[in-house]
Formats: sequence, C-alpha cells, structure tokens
Amino acid sequence: MKILITGAAGFIGYHFAKRLLRETDYEIVGIDNLNDYYDPAIKAARLRNLGIEQPASNSVSVSFPRFHFYPADLEDGATINRLFEQHGFDVCVNLAAQAGVRYSLENPHPYVSTNVGGFLNILEAARHFGIRHLIYASSSSVYGNNRKMPFSPADAVDHPVSLYAATKRANELMAHTYSHLFGIPTTGLRFFTVYGPLGRPDMAYFHFTKNILEGRPIKVFNHGQMKRDFTYVDDIAEAMYRLLDKAPAPGKNGEGPDHSDAPFALYNIGNHQPVPLMHFIETIERTVEKKANIEWLPMQPGDLEETYADIRGLQDLVDFQPSTPLEVGLPRFIEWYRAFYGV
Repeated sequence: MKILITGAAGFIGYHFAKRLLRETDYEIVGIDNLNDYYDPAIKAARLRNLGIEQPASNSVSVSFPRFHFYPADLEDGATINRLFEQHGFDVCVNLAAQAGVRYSLENPHPYVSTNVGGFLNILEAARHFGIRHLIYASSSSVYGNNRKMPFSPADAVDHPVSLYAATKRANELMAHTYSHLFGIPTTGLRFFTVYGPLGRPDMAYFHFTKNILEGRPIKVFNHGQMKRDFTYVDDIAEAMYRLLDKAPAPGKNGEGPDHSDAPFALYNIGNHQPVPLMHFIETIERTVEKKANIEWLPMQPGDLEETYADIRGLQDLVDFQPSTPLEVGLPRFIEWYRAFYGV
C-alpha cells in the first residue's frame, strides 16, 4: 500500500507516520509546508525521528527507507496533482490544516485558503487520479454549543462558534459532495483534544506544563468550569491505522446522515471520558511536583465548555478502544517536554 500523509511534520501526522513505518511495510509519502505557526524546532525533531533531516524549503524531496518527504503546501494544486500522478496513492490521509480556534479570531484568511482551498486541491486530485480511500481530519469544534452529550456524528452541526470550526464543517460538506458526485470513498474524523509527546505548543496542556515549570501563571478560562475529552495520540494513530482499509461503501456511511447513499462516513475519534479541566491541571501539578499559579478568566470566544465523544461508530467498525489513561499519557508528555527543553 502507498499512502500520502499531508501534514506529516505535524503532531498527529508525525505519530501516524511513525506508527506505519514501525509496524507495516507500506510506502509513505509525507508533505508539509513547515510553516512557523509554532516552534519549527518541534517539526524538525519530528522529521528527524522519521529519518529526515529538515529539508530546505525549495528542496524537491528527501527520502528515507519507505518514507519520502516533500516540503509542499496544500494550496499548491500543481504540486499536489504531480504527487498523485507520480506516486499513484492507494490512500490519502489529509491532516494538514491551519489549526487553532483562538488564532482564527486574529488571522482568519489562512483558515479559508488552507483548510478550504487546500482541501479542494486534495479532493480534485483524488477525483482525477483515483484513490481507494480519503481519510481527513475534522474536529470536535464542529459541534459548536451543542448541549446534547455525548456528541454524536448524527447530531446537527449547523451553528459553529469559530471560523476554524466552520472550515472543518466545510470540509465535511465538500467531502460528501465529492463522494456523491464522483464515488470517492471519504472518511472524516472529528478529533477530540489530542495530547502527547512532541505535541503542539499552542495547546493548553503545553502552556500549562511550560508555565507551571517556569513558575509563571497559567490562564484558566471559564473559571475552570470546563471538560475535555483528552485523547492520547498513540490511541489516535492506532485507530487511523485500522481505518485504512475500511473505506465506506455506497449506502453504508457510518454515523453520517442516513439519507445519503454516497461512500461517505463521519466518526468521532476521542477518549469517551471527559475530564474536568481542574483535574487535568492537578495531574500536571502532581507530575511536576509544583503548584500552579492560576489566573482565572471568563470564557474565550469560540471555546466550548465541554466536549464528550460518542465513539460507538469506531468501536463497531474497528474495535477502537482508547487504552491510555490520563495518568499515563500526561506524564509521558511531561517526560518528553523536560528532555526536549532541558528542564
């Protein structure tokens, strides 16, 4: 099997590529634009762990046994088409995106150009060059202020509360259109808060760990009255691996809208165990043996008070059972953080 992973130097993309390279004989092609939205040193470290020294931005490609990396941008449709034509991918896993709810309030344009325009390039390439399965990242943020718990892919998601969420919902609608019109099997994954080693510095758990260790205050929004369905990244990578050969068939569309007969599916991918934010912070405090100095703040625009994933669809399809409790996964992240930053 030959697989394209977009966003291969990103957090989930890296861990997924590592999972495949370690435990399969698949040939992997990764692309990433290596932008500076957050510390490029972390992206370089991820690539080194995959056997790739970070290439220059104008490099054509860098190869390691069974892993080929191209510095490329989803918005460059010509390059995307060339890669599809050259490699003849069986599966595309689209994880590249402009991430971050709060950043979308300040810099909206990259969200549309990358998340919508870039995804359109992927769909067009899949249409013209043919693949067996397109898996793409959506987000739990599409549920907006849904009050029904746990969140189910069968729920209405017509009222996003951030531009980031709106672009992810747009991805789902675009994928359904291409599945319906051109028969492209597509699976959307609504990720719930993913954490783990080599994580993203813009995520709350990264900020909390950094500031607590440095004796700086941490910002806790909604006065701590929040819950998140924290999901360890290796559990995510395992579920994605199991999905590779589970392309939806017409009329069998997972938890998506039951009126559609397109080869299209949507699934939640989370831990199914929402954790109070204050318990999460206390777990960090116990691990680093240091108390947090908390700055209490009101709810941020675009945030959700609680996320809670109904994962029965993935449980039924691939026996997805998250196996990493917070008390194991969070210390693993902190151990990596200490080593990486020499703390």
